[in-house]
Amino acid sequence: MKFWKEHRELRMVLMIAAFAAGIVLLISGWKMTGELKGLGVMLLGVACLLATLYFYNTRFAEDRSKKSR
Repeated sequence: MKFWKEHRELRMVLMIAAFAAGIVLLISGWKMTGELKGLGVMLLGVACLLATLYFYNTRFAEDRSKKSR
């Protein structure tokens, strides 16, 4: 977990890229109404948005585990 705390710029770039990719995939999947492929594209977009949340929350993960001890 220290890697993500020390490389703030890399974490920010990954968050922006994952967020942008997730939004684009969600919108493009939404336009494929009635196709099963559209659902898969939208699920991939949701996975990208969840990856964005993961990269954001890695900053706080170590702090929370220290408080519980």
